[in-house]
Amino acid sequence: MEIREEFIEQAKRLARGAEVLPGGIEELAVKLQHAKDTNTPLRVKLGMDPTRPDLHLGHTVVMRKLKEFQKLGHKIVLIVGGATAMVGDPSGKSETRPSLTKEQVEENAKSYFEQMSKVVDVTQAEVTNNADWLHKMSFIDLLKLASKMTVAQMMTRDDFAKRYSEGKPISVHEFFYPLMQAYDSVVIDADIELGGTDQRFNTLLGRQIQEAYGKKYPQMVMLLPLIEGTDGLVKMSKTYPEHCISLTDSTKDMFGKLMSIPDTLIVKYFTLLTNVTDTELKTIEENLKDASFNPRDLKLQLAHMITEEYHGKDNADYAQQEFINVVSNKGIPDDITEVKTEQGKSILDLLVELKFVQSKGEAKRLIQGGGVKIDGNKITDMAYTLNFDDSVILQAGKRKFAKLVK
Repeated sequence: MEIREEFIEQAKRLARGAEVLPGGIEELAVKLQHAKDTNTPLRVKLGMDPTRPDLHLGHTVVMRKLKEFQKLGHKIVLIVGGATAMVGDPSGKSETRPSLTKEQVEENAKSYFEQMSKVVDVTQAEVTNNADWLHKMSFIDLLKLASKMTVAQMMTRDDFAKRYSEGKPISVHEFFYPLMQAYDSVVIDADIELGGTDQRFNTLLGRQIQEAYGKKYPQMVMLLPLIEGTDGLVKMSKTYPEHCISLTDSTKDMFGKLMSIPDTLIVKYFTLLTNVTDTELKTIEENLKDASFNPRDLKLQLAHMITEEYHGKDNADYAQQEFINVVSNKGIPDDITEVKTEQGKSILDLLVELKFVQSKGEAKRLIQGGGVKIDGNKITDMAYTLNFDDSVILQAGKRKFAKLVK
């Protein structure tokens, strides 16, 4: 079959930043061309286990890829893991993951779709819940599914192999998670499944199970990189809130956090979180190699682009001006909050009460790093208590301020 150039170009654009398995760009181009010639849109699957109520920028890497498929006229199939979330995905976990209740899944899923609509057109997607078919399977159905996989194959997963070698427990029900996710691909007849690089085993198993159930042209897999949080070291996760950029963050917080990423993440964030062209990306890479170029200028551009996408241009403009005033010019925000505070209050308690930190442990780390100031003076004593005349300015980190008054 001769592949036409337009579909090779489409495949190249869709594959940017992704690993395409098993046949790479050429196989993807064939699928795209066949879909067009037969007027049969591809069914592009994304499974979501709503384990937490909010999404962060790391989640949007896959969501942005879904949007690209939508723009080309293909059908997005969003699967809420009503059944799988009650098992818990063991991918990359060093211990058995806690299960969720049906009510937790439903509540989190509602929040997911509200946030997801900032990136993809959820109204045009096919939304379903795998509890609709997995909960209805008979014991015979389950045994038939389990027979498609051997224990030896399951133990090729890095996380299972590592836990087994370390003598850590692996519950039998965890083996069913990848089988359940794979069976979803059979039920919804997926042509392509998207996922993070930590989903390699699960998504490729979907292809294998489709073949076992008779699908002639099983799904391809597109794996997207996991992005690091603002520390540049650990995968972005709500487990580390101080390094996580949530879609629910305020305009100011989102902009400020983006400005705090290490220079080593600039290209990766531009590639996976914005719509810059390959030509623009090449220019960005060349600028970073130029010793006379200040990476801060690129971060301002990056922070504005991403903040504008989720909060609008006016809010992004304001956040940028505030950042320049507060951080670059060492100023104080115009909209500083005034807080009535009693004398003798612990600085640790106050930081938690103001939600400047998530916990006292985080407050202690912030103080140790020199990130807490009263009227510009660093606080170094963990036992510090407030004692002032009329008012003082409390600063936590680079972006959080409060005017404390009696």
